[in-house]
Amino acid sequence: MDMPNIRARLLVVLVVLSGFLTATGVRPATAEALPDSLWFDDTPVTVQDGRFTDGLGREVVLRGYNVSGETKLAENNGLPFASVADAKKSATALRALGGGNSVRFLLSWAYAEPVRGQVDEAYLAAATAQMRAFLDAGIRVYPDFHQDLYSRHLFDPDSWYTGDGAPKWAVDAGNYPDENCGICLFWGQNITQNEAVKQASYDFWHNAYGLQDAFLTTAQKTMAYVKQHVSAAQFAGVVGFDPYNEPHAGVYDSGQTSRAWERDVLWPFYEKFRARMDTAGWQDKPVFVEPNLFWNANISFQKQEGGLLDAGTLGPDYVFNTHFYDQRAISGIFMPGKAGDGQYSTDFGTVRDRAAATDTAGIISEFGHPLAGNVSDKAPTVLKGMYQALDSRLPGSSWWSNPTASGPVLSGSQWQWDIYNGRHHELMNGNPDKVLTAGDAWNDEDLSAVRLNDSGTAVLRQDARLLDRLYPSATAGTTVAFTYEDRSRDGSTTLTWNPVPSSLPNVSRLVGSGQYGLLLWRSDGTSAPTELHLPATFPTATTTVVSDLGTSYAPPAYTRTTPIAAAHEPGGTGSRRLLLTAPDNGVLHYALVTNGTTSPPADLLAAAKSELSAWAAQRAG
Repeated sequence: MDMPNIRARLLVVLVVLSGFLTATGVRPATAEALPDSLWFDDTPVTVQDGRFTDGLGREVVLRGYNVSGETKLAENNGLPFASVADAKKSATALRALGGGNSVRFLLSWAYAEPVRGQVDEAYLAAATAQMRAFLDAGIRVYPDFHQDLYSRHLFDPDSWYTGDGAPKWAVDAGNYPDENCGICLFWGQNITQNEAVKQASYDFWHNAYGLQDAFLTTAQKTMAYVKQHVSAAQFAGVVGFDPYNEPHAGVYDSGQTSRAWERDVLWPFYEKFRARMDTAGWQDKPVFVEPNLFWNANISFQKQEGGLLDAGTLGPDYVFNTHFYDQRAISGIFMPGKAGDGQYSTDFGTVRDRAAATDTAGIISEFGHPLAGNVSDKAPTVLKGMYQALDSRLPGSSWWSNPTASGPVLSGSQWQWDIYNGRHHELMNGNPDKVLTAGDAWNDEDLSAVRLNDSGTAVLRQDARLLDRLYPSATAGTTVAFTYEDRSRDGSTTLTWNPVPSSLPNVSRLVGSGQYGLLLWRSDGTSAPTELHLPATFPTATTTVVSDLGTSYAPPAYTRTTPIAAAHEPGGTGSRRLLLTAPDNGVLHYALVTNGTTSPPADLLAAAKSELSAWAAQRAG
C-alpha cells in the first residue's frame, strides 16, 4: 500500500473514532472545525475509482460557480473581490442563495508575476485571504489560472475586444502583429482569427522565450504560498488546481491535427504541472485538465477532434475537466427556438464517457448562457437543460422507465458568480474614455447569476428554483440514479420536464405541483450518511421524505441512529442538508424528497412508499 492510501485510511479511522465521542453526531469543538460541522465533515476530497470521494469513501458531487470574471478585470487588480468582506458576503450568498458547495476560484498570472521572475506576494496574500472566506463558509475550492485570448496586453486601447491572462512582459517578449479580428461577431472568434492571439498562444505552448517555464514556476510558488497560508482544515477544502483555462494551440504546426496537439503539446504541459503540484505539497490533490476547448463544440464547423483521446488512464492524479456552452443557442441563428427536455443529454453524456474512459472523475467547470442581449430569452430553458444533464444522462421522458441508465451525477461550476455585475468601473484596455459598468464589464458578457442590490445585499438574477437545487452532495455508496424536477419558470410558464408517471398515482398525489428529487443508491457499509443539499424552497418543517428507510414529514435533527434527518451544512451560512443513514452493504436504497404536500396523511405516505418500493425493485433491483 502506498503512503497516500495509508494516510487516507488513518484519517478515516480518526474521523470515525471521533464520531463515537458524541451521541448527537456533533463533534467536539476544535480550533479548526467549521460552524455546524458534524463528525463526518471536512475530510479532503480526492479521486478514487473514477469518482470524487471524501475521506470516508462517500461519492462526492461538486456544484457551484466560477468566482469570478472580476479576476479578468483591472479594477480590483486581478482579484475576484475588492475586499475580504466582499468575499465573505459573496460566499455566504453563494451557499445560502445559490446552493453551491464549491467554487472554481480564478487567479491571474499577470498579477501574480507582474515583473518577470518576481512573484507578487501581496497579490497572493490578498487572493489567499479571499479564498479562505469561501473555505470558512464550508465551500470547497479549486483555483484556476485563468486566461482568455492570451492577454489583455495584446489589445489596443480602442479595440472592440480585450483578453486576460499573461503579463505585459510576456507579450513584450514576442514580436506580435497588431491585433485584429476582422469580421468577428463574438469575442471567441479572436482565438482562431486574430493573428496576435494565435501567435502568442503558439509561443506559450512551445515555450518560446521561456514563457511556459516562467508560468510553471509562478504556479508552483502560488501553490506553495497557498498551502503555507491556510490551516490544515482549510487546505483539506482545496480540491485541486485547474492549470490553464480553455487551451488552444493558436496555430498548429504543419500537418499537426488537434488530436496530435493534445497528445504532443498539451499533455506534456499537464505532466509538468503535475510535477510542480507535487513539489509544492499538493501531491494528494488532482490536476483538473482541460482538453482543446473545441473538442465538444456543438456547431460542426467549430468542432475539433480531441478530448484527451491519447492520454490513456488518468487515475487519481487528474480530473477530466471541460466546459460546455450551447454555441448554437448563443449564435441566435443555429437554434431558433428554446431548449427542451433532454436537450443536452448527449453532450453531457459524452463528458461522462470520456471521464469513464480515462478512469477518473469528470467535471464541467464552466457552463452558462447570456442573461442579456438578443438570445437571453433562451436562458431559462438552456440552463434548466444543462442542470438536467448534470443530474442524469436521460431526458425526463425516459427517466422513470429506465433509471439505471441515468449515469453518475456530474459535478459542475456555472459561469459565473459576480456580485459586482452591473456595478463595475473598468477602463477597457486601460482606456479612460471606455469605462465599462454594465453586465460583466468584459467583452459585452452578462452571465452572472448574482448581483448586489442598492442596499448592498446579494440577490439572484435567475430563478432561485433553477439555481438552488436538490442534489446528492455525498453518497454513502454508489449512485444508481438521480433526478430533480425543479419546476423553474420561463417567464410565467412552469417548466415540468419530468412529471411523476400516472403508474405511480400516490407518488404523483404526494408531489402534486411541487418540486421533487429522487435518489437511488447502493450502500457500501459506510457509517456516514448520504447527504442531499436542501434548497431554500424545502424548509425542514415542510419537507417530505419517502424512502425504504422510512417516511418523514419535517425530518428531525440528525443523530447517528436517525435514518432520515436534517441538519445545517457546515460553514454557518444557514444552508441545510438532508441526511440518510443506511450503514448496510450492497443494499439498494431510494429516497424521494418533495415539498409538494403540506402535512401529508400517514396513509398517503405509506401508499407512496409501497409504490416506490415496487418500482425500485422492478426497475433497479
